[in-house]
Amino acid sequence: MFRGNLYMLIIKKNIFAALLFSIISHCALSAEHYAVTADHLIDSESEELQHKLAIIISGNKIASIVKKSSIPEDIDVIDMGNATLMPGLINAHEHPLLHENDYQTAHLKSSSAYKALIGLKTHQGLLAHGWTTIRVMGDGDVFYANQDIKKAIDNKIFVGPRITGAAHYISITGGGGDINYMSPEQNLIADGLIADGPQEIIKAIRKEIKYGSDWIKIMVTGAFMSVGDNPENVSFSPEELHAAVSEAKRHNIPVAAHAHATDGINQAVKAGVRSIEHGTYISDESISLMVKHGTFYVPTIYVGDYYANSDKLLAQEKNDDYYLSYRSEWLSMIEKAYRAGVKITVGSDLCGYGIDPSLCAREFATLIEAGMTPMDAVKAGTIVGAEMLGWDDHLGSIIPGKLADIIAVKGNPLEDISSLEKPLLVIKDGKVVINKIDSYSVFEKN
Repeated sequence: MFRGNLYMLIIKKNIFAALLFSIISHCALSAEHYAVTADHLIDSESEELQHKLAIIISGNKIASIVKKSSIPEDIDVIDMGNATLMPGLINAHEHPLLHENDYQTAHLKSSSAYKALIGLKTHQGLLAHGWTTIRVMGDGDVFYANQDIKKAIDNKIFVGPRITGAAHYISITGGGGDINYMSPEQNLIADGLIADGPQEIIKAIRKEIKYGSDWIKIMVTGAFMSVGDNPENVSFSPEELHAAVSEAKRHNIPVAAHAHATDGINQAVKAGVRSIEHGTYISDESISLMVKHGTFYVPTIYVGDYYANSDKLLAQEKNDDYYLSYRSEWLSMIEKAYRAGVKITVGSDLCGYGIDPSLCAREFATLIEAGMTPMDAVKAGTIVGAEMLGWDDHLGSIIPGKLADIIAVKGNPLEDISSLEKPLLVIKDGKVVINKIDSYSVFEKN
């Protein structure tokens, strides 16, 4: 008799435990299962603005897209009203640690730990403005602050965007990543890695990968905003370019090439880089090569507009000369590249610490000025950016099965692209980060 009672008691406890687990599981599912809706939707796959749809989110993924009238009754709904839902934005060229306009020696004034703190603040500001994914393209730090920020976000210590990219740019001695305006008696550490010849470049690439860079950035030509070099000069030799791309490829790491000069662009494309950054002096031959090799193009236009005639740069004259003498011609070449089928992505190259993160979205307007349609400009900052990163299987568009990186902006961005500057809603990985309609911010909650 005692054994029978004990047996029944065990069964009852197991049934109770199963019921309790079911209730807890249902509550957890409900908390992560909801709908977000608005009057309009851009999915970055189709060519037309869609209307009166709802996105069903389950966990961190998009479960389905249904008519607004077909939302299940048992789930919570975030209704953004007369807004447009669209994929989270991808900033393909950013420097979150930069905190002074003349950046070339600013990295010497503060520790890597301090830059990690201000960099986290920068990344969070970018996320709050709709940039759910950031590709860092070398930054003002002799160590690896961005890689540490990425680890902290990936380990859920802090909320922030999805981060990828290169810790440093690799430059030749006297190139755009070196410090070229101090006396030879000074032994200053540049914020880029200085490497001359194939063997030094290979070692620099191995060091970048060792400490967490998942992109390699090489300074193939001079730069506009650095002192003592010429953006129209080619820095890397063909042998150095080949060594850089070959070594990165052995590790399955893509290469981004900072390149202004025409010959530098063409050599980098032929060598097999994944993307051309800036590409100011692209030619018809450059465009043909980029189409042939499937090379992505990140023009970074607005940063030159921001600094034009500002007296904020030590290399102000170089920047102003480009702005006054060549900007319209360059935009015409960008339009040629676009019409020819070059894959163009959005990169701001501007929004470091202290810069209003809303300014990053002005890159969309410059792409439209250069001849892109508003829809293709939006795609440049969403699905095309995801394709460049090799992440288009799970990011960049609103389709079932992809990660729930979603923003909402006021009205219709295809009619007013400036609406991208101040999103009303930001969701990353299915979690609401900012909802201005409900006055919610995860940064204020934590």
